[in-house]
Order: sequence, then structure tokens, then C-alpha cells
Amino acid sequence: MLDAFCGCGTAISVAEQLGRGWIGVDVTHLAIALIRHRLKFQFQEQLSPYEVKGDPKDLASAIALAELDRYQFEWWALGLIDARPARGQKKGADRGVDGHLPFFVDESGIVRKAVVQVKSGHVNRSQIGDLNNARIREKAELGIFITLEEPTKQMKQEALAAGFYEPGFCPKVPRMQILSIEELLDGRRPELPNRALVDTYKKPPRRQKGKEPEQQRLFKSGA
Repeated sequence: MLDAFCGCGTAISVAEQLGRGWIGVDVTHLAIALIRHRLKFQFQEQLSPYEVKGDPKDLASAIALAELDRYQFEWWALGLIDARPARGQKKGADRGVDGHLPFFVDESGIVRKAVVQVKSGHVNRSQIGDLNNARIREKAELGIFITLEEPTKQMKQEALAAGFYEPGFCPKVPRMQILSIEELLDGRRPELPNRALVDTYKKPPRRQKGKEPEQQRLFKSGA
């Protein structure tokens, strides 16, 4: 199955459920991140191995993407940590926040939040303070700063000065965290409370492979 404009990945999800080979194509890194999240949630351990082509796999290609289109770079970087863009696909002023990473720490249903800032240019200490201020303004538990450049010692000190988040029953984690693109490509991820469940996108229904979707069955039966 080939879907040349795969969007949110509905056709890909159906093909995966029916055990068919599939190829999906989309122009935005935001769509690719959404589809990857969708497949992971829907099929979990039943998900067949697949490969994403055209996204940065190393630091050089990440730099090239940032130089080509900083918004695509931003969406791609947010996708590395399963964060959702703060403005969807809109471009413009971000008020210091590029993305959100909602999560749960217990079964109360209360959603916690991390705010995320992505920088592809020069970075400095004041930007960490700005993100922390945005975190406080948005009543978020955590702030995550993603940078293409290596963070400075002063930036790390500023992040450490923000203290720690400790829900009370989980080990504490830094309130302000700095992650470089190189670290993310090497597999590092934000520190969340050890019981935290990420809840980034609206959840599609779970799927069992080998079972046809309800709409497919109705169509084939002539209903």
C-alpha cells in the first residue's frame, strides 16, 4: 500500500492492522512524528519493524535541516521527545514555548506538563531563565531546552538553580533540563518521574493485527 499524502496515518494504520506492507509519504516532520506516535500506541509489541527515511540521523543532517527550514527542524526536534508543537503547524511568535509534553504521574487523571523550547542558533544563559519564566507562567512542572549547539557551563548552572520537581512518591527530577540534539540522537531523553506516562497526542483506538477495522467489514458486507 502506498499513501503519497499520508497525513495523520489512517491508511498506514489500517494496512499495518491487516498485515500488509505499506509506504507512507508526507512533506512535514510534524506528520511523521504523529504517525510514529500513533503506530507505537496502537500496536505496541505487535508493530512490525519499519524505517523512516529523510529525517536527520546525525548531527550534520540536523544542521542541514535547521539551515533549510527552522520550523521543520523545530517540529522534528519536538518529535524526538514525543512533544507536541505549541502552535500546531502555525508559524510565528512562540511566547518562549515551542512545544508541550503532557504526562501523568499517578492515576488521578491530573495532567502535568513540561514546556519545551527548541533553539537551532546561538544559545546563552538568559534563554534558560526565559524558559523557566515561561514554565512558571504556564504552570508547568518542567522546562526542557533543546539546543543544536552545545550548552555552556553557565546555561547548565542556570538550569540547576531552578531546583527539582518531586511529586512526593517518585524520585526527584530537575525542573529545568537541557538536551542537545547530539545527545538526543544518541538516545538521551528528558528525565520524567519514574512512574510518568507521556500523553502527548489524542489517543487513537488500540488495534489487534489480523482483524479488519469495523468500517472495512461494513463496506465489504454491503451494509
